[in-house]
Amino acid sequence: MAVRRLTVNNNKRQSGHGQGLLRGVRSRSLTIIIYLFLAAISVTVFGQTIRYDFVNFDDDLYVYDTPGVSKGLTINGILAAFTHPHAHNWHPLTTISHMLDCQLYGLNAGGHHFTNVLLHTIVVLLLFRVLRQMSGAVWQSAIVTALFAVHPLHVESVAWVSERKDMLSGVFFLLTIDAYVRYARGPSPWRYFVVAALLALGLCSKPMLVTVPFVLLLLDYWPLRRFEQPSLPSGKGKISQWWNKKPVMPRLLLEKIPLLALSTGSCVVTFIVQKQTAGAIEPLPFRWRIENAFASYVTYLWKTFWPTRLAVFYPHPNNSQPVWEIILAIGLLVAITAAVIVLRRERPYLFTGWLWYLGMLVPVIGVVQVGEQGHADRYTYLPQIGLFLLVVWTVADISGFSRLTRRFVTVAAVAIIIALGWCALLQTKYWRNSETLWTHTLAVTSNNDVAHNNLGFLCVHRGELDKAISHFEAALKIRLNKVQTHYNLGSAFVRTNLGNALARKGQFDEAIVHYQEAIKLQPDYADAYYNLGHALLAKGRVDEAIPQWEKALAIQPNDADAQTSLGNALLQRGSLREAITHYEKALELVPQDANPRNNIAWVLATSGRSSGGAFRW
Repeated sequence: MAVRRLTVNNNKRQSGHGQGLLRGVRSRSLTIIIYLFLAAISVTVFGQTIRYDFVNFDDDLYVYDTPGVSKGLTINGILAAFTHPHAHNWHPLTTISHMLDCQLYGLNAGGHHFTNVLLHTIVVLLLFRVLRQMSGAVWQSAIVTALFAVHPLHVESVAWVSERKDMLSGVFFLLTIDAYVRYARGPSPWRYFVVAALLALGLCSKPMLVTVPFVLLLLDYWPLRRFEQPSLPSGKGKISQWWNKKPVMPRLLLEKIPLLALSTGSCVVTFIVQKQTAGAIEPLPFRWRIENAFASYVTYLWKTFWPTRLAVFYPHPNNSQPVWEIILAIGLLVAITAAVIVLRRERPYLFTGWLWYLGMLVPVIGVVQVGEQGHADRYTYLPQIGLFLLVVWTVADISGFSRLTRRFVTVAAVAIIIALGWCALLQTKYWRNSETLWTHTLAVTSNNDVAHNNLGFLCVHRGELDKAISHFEAALKIRLNKVQTHYNLGSAFVRTNLGNALARKGQFDEAIVHYQEAIKLQPDYADAYYNLGHALLAKGRVDEAIPQWEKALAIQPNDADAQTSLGNALLQRGSLREAITHYEKALELVPQDANPRNNIAWVLATSGRSSGGAFRW
């Protein structure tokens, strides 16, 4: 009998152990399936972009018209990425990633798009891993990640080559959180160093990650719940023992100080770079910026739930927003914030999710004005995760009361993911090329001078000069209604483009008028002087053309084209020695340019001098 009882008990232990193994296998299989599903929906929506072109909106600055990038990876290029700004920003890792793409794919736009899709897919997989690791809630984590993967607001970030920095910084952002979770569960100097190093890499990808210390503090509250612990784990040694005696709250704050120092350094560098590279743009009045900031928070919130009429550029509303809209926006934000504070103990995910959303948007909400946009879809890429956390965990709490409710929520979640994915799929198609992008932008926005200007620019390159002039005139009409000096540079740019189109049609007198107006608006606009010189030269007004190129070179002395143009004008006037000097300067700047070299040879041949005479080359 004893043996029989022993046998029965042993069988029970084996059965329990077998069931545990089976559950573990099922859990791992489920996790793998979720990873594959998340990767699949990301590629399904955005994989189409590998057939798309570059667009004429910053892609030239970031990739194909910047020799330091388009040449591929070089030692000098990598050093320059860390020591010089790129496209009015300092993000060396992003710059290097574009160099690497040029090394691998040249200027084949499909390869550059492939990298964006790959990085977005990596961000998606990392997000699921991090959420599951922190919360232990597989299905909530999967749904949040699926919403993030296919939300239409993220199309701009993924489909636009220039927005590589969103995905690259997203990778380092989630790796930072992943490392922080490991540090929080078993602190050590090495683990903290890894957190700091990953944050530094993220800041080198996009300075928007300056809010990461704040996000980590929110995660301490929920889901890590470090605030609730009577004491925090620490390592061995006297320093660790001393550190462990500190109260929890001060310790959580103090451990963020080195990370905050990194963020502060990034802020300083970004401010200096943007001051130097975009100093010609006057800031909008502070009241306009504050009003637009409140309105933008609500706009992003609304578009999260109803993502329609999306565009690559939304003109700034200036002071045109009704007062009642601003008051309503402020009231809504205050009400939601108050509610999540009141409910923070009962539903802590509301607190973390909402403040994640508010906090991560602070650097780009428009209080510090960068560019002329009122808001931008790309700014929601990482902040929107907070809203998804808030919504999904709230629904999970509510639906936990009955099986019927849970089934309904499951079906609804699948339907929403499919609907968002379909909308994102359609939205991505507008990024096929510059024409489809800007035509759609004009269709869903109003008074969009940037869209008109870029379509006009595209038409000039196609030789469709009448259409180009029509778009430039439309852009200029919108610009003339914006009296703020903030818009002078853009107005000068539009006038110069209009002048270029008129000049190509042979209407030089009209072109000259627009170039001169551009110079009045922006006296340090080198391109306007350069093009004015060519228009005057075409009219035979050589003596008037020469000072224009001299002014252009005073602003941009390293402009090889201006050096050559000035040399040509001087040659036409008969000033051979001065012409040779400017040709030589052009050759120093661009040794492979045949034009100045040929011109020097022609001067030497026709003047009867050899290269060993008075002229050298």
